[in-house]
Amino acid sequence: MRMKFLAIAAVALLAACESTPNDAANGANTGAQQSSVRPGSAEDFVVNVGDRVFFGLDRFDLSPEARATLDRQAKWLETYGSVTVTIEGHADERGTREYNLALGERRANSVKNYLAAKGITPNRVNVVSYGKERPAVVGSGEAAWSQNRRGVTVVN
Repeated sequence: MRMKFLAIAAVALLAACESTPNDAANGANTGAQQSSVRPGSAEDFVVNVGDRVFFGLDRFDLSPEARATLDRQAKWLETYGSVTVTIEGHADERGTREYNLALGERRANSVKNYLAAKGITPNRVNVVSYGKERPAVVGSGEAAWSQNRRGVTVVN
């Protein structure tokens, strides 16, 4: 009985300490991460705010999760008012090059417009579309495609 209790307690402790690989990209922060980066740096932005949002298939509207990430980005950009950023729009491998470049641009502009609505001066935000040319994850399947349908905010 005591061994069973210890095994359950060990599993619970491990589960409580577990983090996902996307925690940094989604803006999760831990004390160790927070103390090791310089505030206001590109690394600070990626680690403590989150630099990317994801989109549905053939979509450029922002999900609630994307808006939450962009709210954190807007707050960070307000704090560091001299920083400029470039929003990269990306698509998965399906579709023509031209279609995906246009979709990537709509995604990047969707992010820019949201940040502008939150008070970020539009001239601080550039947009570029890479379409399907720069996948984050190589592969043919929903697991890869969902990671490639994204908007990435890059601190200049």
